[in-house]
Amino acid sequence: MGASYLEDALLADRCAGGEQAAARELFAREQRRVHATLFRVLGHNRDMDDLLQETFLQVFQSLRRYRAEARLSTWIDRIAVRVAYRYMSQKKPTVALEMLPELAEPSVSPQRRAFAREGVRRFYAAIERLPPAARLAFTLHELDGRAVAEVAAVTGTSVTATKVRIWRARRALDRAAAADPVLADFLLDSPEDAR
Repeated sequence: MGASYLEDALLADRCAGGEQAAARELFAREQRRVHATLFRVLGHNRDMDDLLQETFLQVFQSLRRYRAEARLSTWIDRIAVRVAYRYMSQKKPTVALEMLPELAEPSVSPQRRAFAREGVRRFYAAIERLPPAARLAFTLHELDGRAVAEVAAVTGTSVTATKVRIWRARRALDRAAAADPVLADFLLDSPEDAR
């Protein structure tokens, strides 16, 4: 067991023992990454704060079962993915245009900003139509930049199944783009690694 695993195990033990300072330390250390993961999977969403809170509630309730077989961050990611999956399975979230952030670059024309906002909205609308498992695999790999093996580990599936889900998601997005010129232009304008 490496030093980082030992640190993770000690922090988990302190949290499971009810030490508030340890709980604050864990939350401060992992909160941004978990939020980013949920954001990439679900897009802008009015329920994001609730989902983040739900993830950490489950983390703190489950810490006694953490066995340091994986990094604590990976273990927490699995919980976040389960929370996101359950959310996608139970609700049909929509990407509200007013929830999308404005581009901060002042040199970008208003027309370009409007195009980008509409492209992002249509991109997330297309992703929302994917089955939850394919959506998770695609967003964790393509948007979050995780390796296929890591996505498989976090989602609890095989590497082959993960590859198939990513491929099916790409194919569905390509079909959606073929029927939607704004989405097609947006995907062509997006960096390669965003797809």
